[in-house]
Amino acid sequence: MKKDQLKKLLIKIFIKYKLSKEHANICSDALVNAELVGAPGHGLSRLKMYCDRINKKVINPKPKFKFKKISSSITQIDANNSIGFVAADIGIKRAIESARKTGIGLVGIKNSGHYGLSGYYAEQAVKKNFLSLIFTNAPPAIAPHGALKTLFGTNPICFGTPTASKIPFILDTSVSMINRGKIRVAARTGSKIPEGVALDKNGNPTTDAKKALEGVQLPIAGFRGSGLAWMVDILSGVFTGGNHGGKVKDPFDDFSGPQNIGHLFIVMKPNLFVNNFNSRIKENIKRIKRLPKLKGVKEIMYPGQNKFNRYKSNINKEIFIPDAIKSDIEKLLN
Repeated sequence: MKKDQLKKLLIKIFIKYKLSKEHANICSDALVNAELVGAPGHGLSRLKMYCDRINKKVINPKPKFKFKKISSSITQIDANNSIGFVAADIGIKRAIESARKTGIGLVGIKNSGHYGLSGYYAEQAVKKNFLSLIFTNAPPAIAPHGALKTLFGTNPICFGTPTASKIPFILDTSVSMINRGKIRVAARTGSKIPEGVALDKNGNPTTDAKKALEGVQLPIAGFRGSGLAWMVDILSGVFTGGNHGGKVKDPFDDFSGPQNIGHLFIVMKPNLFVNNFNSRIKENIKRIKRLPKLKGVKEIMYPGQNKFNRYKSNINKEIFIPDAIKSDIEKLLN
């Protein structure tokens, strides 16, 4: 299906589920973007979940946002249990606006939901020629180092910067060996997951996606990854007023209440300390790309290049929609 046709269908579905046309447009853009950049685990595979949560009244389709202006650079937002896409869109735009005026924008959001790909919001800042750091927490998936029980989410860490070229530097990585969306897609399609990314509920290594969802995902770099997950939980949960310490509800399985996810957006002008940022970032990237390459490596890529290339390659192609998701879309439309 072509992206424009798909977007129209998604807008129709979100409006049916009581979102405003503006909010439906924001959500649809984010889901289509996830498909185009090659991240289907954050795309259409989550559509039914968002609609189910609206139906169960644990996502508020008509949120009334509350803004607490702490200073000309700092704002706290209570998202009133909004769908995460809308809360994050408001948050990154407010952070950009503050950074434009003062050099730095800091926005903390509470009472939000899952917002898709962090890199999607970092890219909005980079397109306006700002650097950004973005944090959000998630439902329990990773066990703290030494524990068997999950508590931390896959808690992505995201950084974006202009590069003085058309391709932005966007590092958007979860602190787990594999993101949870990929495991959910594998569970739904009956596919295996790679070795070394998860344990079952008894602490044994598994390649069974369903057992992995019931068990523990492994963090990157052992105790270091667990520490990073904890850091994100503090920054996006404890610090903002959102849920933390394993209290974020699983969006697919737990309809007992809103998720109350926390997000933190930090946006900065690149010339805060130097006037020649563009030339410095160009030189930084050139130095690294000129390094001797391993056998078989054609180019040393910086974070964001592959995603940009996938988007460029996919922009005019048909978006593949698995049969199970086609069925979801048909049911949601009727």
